[in-house]
Amino acid sequence: MTTIPDASALAGWRKSSYSNGEGAECIEVADAFPGAVPVRDSKNPHGPACVFSQAGWSSFVAALKDGQFGI
Repeated sequence: MTTIPDASALAGWRKSSYSNGEGAECIEVADAFPGAVPVRDSKNPHGPACVFSQAGWSSFVAALKDGQFGI
């Protein structure tokens, strides 16, 4: 994982489909980066973003969907 100190200049951010629009904890993901997945806090668009490999992010999302984290 890598971090980008200010990811606000990156384009193509989309909010999590689990966002309810009421200011709850949400993440945004940028899709326009082949092989990498930047992720940031939607409430802090000028803050840092974590950048995961495509394979790592896919494994994480699959584990969430499979209930491996108990949530």
